[in-house]
Amino acid sequence: MADIIKLLSDSVANQIAAGEVIQRPASVVKELVENAIDAGATEIKIAIIDAGRTLIQVSDNGKGMSPQDARTAFERHATSKISSADDLFAIRSMGFRGEALASIAAVASVELRTKTEGQDLGTCINISGSKVESQEVVNCPKGANFIVKNLFYNVPARRKFLKSDPVENRHITTEIHRIVLANPEIAFQFMLDNKIVLTLNPENHKQRIVNVFGKSINQHLVSLNTETSIVKISGFVAKPERTRKTTNEQFFFVNKRFMIHPYFRKAISIAYEKLIPEGEFPSFFVYLEIDPSTIDINIHPTKTEIKFEEEQSIFQILKASVKEALGKFNIVPGLDFEENITRDVHLTSNTSFKPPTININPDYNPFKSHTQHKGGQSNYVPRNWSSLYEQSQNKNREDFVLPQQENIEETQNLLSRDETQSTSFNKSLFFQLKNKYIITSVKSGMVVIDQKRAHERILYENFLKLLETRKGVSQRTLFPVIIEPSPTERAVILEIITDLNNIGFEIVLVGKEKFELRAVPGDLTDIDPKKLIDEIVYAIAELQGSAKVVLNEKIALALAKTSSIRVAKPLTELEMQEIFQKLMLCSDHNYTPEGKKILEVIKIEEIEQKLN
Repeated sequence: MADIIKLLSDSVANQIAAGEVIQRPASVVKELVENAIDAGATEIKIAIIDAGRTLIQVSDNGKGMSPQDARTAFERHATSKISSADDLFAIRSMGFRGEALASIAAVASVELRTKTEGQDLGTCINISGSKVESQEVVNCPKGANFIVKNLFYNVPARRKFLKSDPVENRHITTEIHRIVLANPEIAFQFMLDNKIVLTLNPENHKQRIVNVFGKSINQHLVSLNTETSIVKISGFVAKPERTRKTTNEQFFFVNKRFMIHPYFRKAISIAYEKLIPEGEFPSFFVYLEIDPSTIDINIHPTKTEIKFEEEQSIFQILKASVKEALGKFNIVPGLDFEENITRDVHLTSNTSFKPPTININPDYNPFKSHTQHKGGQSNYVPRNWSSLYEQSQNKNREDFVLPQQENIEETQNLLSRDETQSTSFNKSLFFQLKNKYIITSVKSGMVVIDQKRAHERILYENFLKLLETRKGVSQRTLFPVIIEPSPTERAVILEIITDLNNIGFEIVLVGKEKFELRAVPGDLTDIDPKKLIDEIVYAIAELQGSAKVVLNEKIALALAKTSSIRVAKPLTELEMQEIFQKLMLCSDHNYTPEGKKILEVIKIEEIEQKLN
């Protein structure tokens, strides 16, 4: 039998290895920017075209590489940061995985221009599919300039399964946010399709957070500062009123490295218990400093999951630190004991105080006949008082009496209603179960309706019609609402501002960064307008995953999800009937726009079968 085991070629092995590190364009950005940070760069520029498919460029002013180092950096297992196995347990650098350049060069065309401080001329290397195509001397500034083109050109299956441009851009933006928040001392510039998205100068942590997520977050930040022998905790948590529908504003950093840690996230969630609504998430930016020998960052290929020796202790310290910050700075209004409390109080030493007196009638007898005494007391005892007990018992029995025959006949008439009938009910009977489901009878049995999903479908079709006809009715706000979004949120608002104004909003760009909300659609006046816009922007960002959904449908769905009734809202019978009627008039009353089931008809045969 012939041998069947053989060694893979370097190019194939590099492509397999690249699958662990380079999962999407955001992975390339992460690796290249982290290498620039490790190279001592104080200024990093990032440019993306076509969500990274066409171009990813990262340039820095770091120490650069010599011609030999530039060539060696693209070899597998090449690194400047690890010399022995012991170094794996004391890692403080970021991009130590062979610089990840071998993996990137295996699935793309890469051009590197680099020069060190002492060189007159730099080096330019072109590599495609792990093959060096050229290396020559060029004139370039100090540092490194990586240009990655045609990502996954030789792995069509991987390129095919990339998501739409908005989704990939969101992943890239998320990676950049994680890096810039961990390194506020470095200047960054981020360009997306030739438009500047972020321009950040060296600053402190709080200024960096504000410049990334908008000025509106500044007034909500509460500082953390706890230092123990196990860990040092710093950073900021947001006040309870600054909640989000997603976890996009939740960041953990360990020794300036971003991490995902559900256990520590739970510690912060416990600290916010009963302070924020269910289903919403607090914002936090927590920086942990810990001895590298007590953590293991090699349990995940992307190094975003980290194992701690003192995990439970850090959990308790983190929870206590957040609780202290919220209690000290935000939740409980403090008393200023240094204030002169006697400045508005006028006391004299000669003032005498007379205690209050109580008037009591010593002759009062509750068992005497009905007479009115002084002080307003009455000693009236009704005759046949023992009958009160019997009346009370009869009343309790009436509460549980079975329905009379006419009530039964009325219910039977309701059961003959046809499912397709949706208007003019002479007799209607609707019930609400757990403040979540609407229950009513139809010809074939009983129908159970999810009230929130039903309302979402109704609003979706209503807003979609308004977007198509451009005939929204506005209700002006009492005062203009100032909106100060983050750069990424501002891009979303600018994309949908015309459509929002067509359906009844009035949003005006003031300057370059702020918006004024002056009116909202007439149907949405009961919702906080600022929170409404925030939730629409978040919903639009979450809905960008489907390239098939046109912008109007995204806006209509975002508005419907944001303004639909909450799950546990009590409804009157008239409100339940109105939802039922409007739902039956929808183009699809069975499913939400996202494909979730709205109602279920339980046939009378099924009910009878279960009762037998």
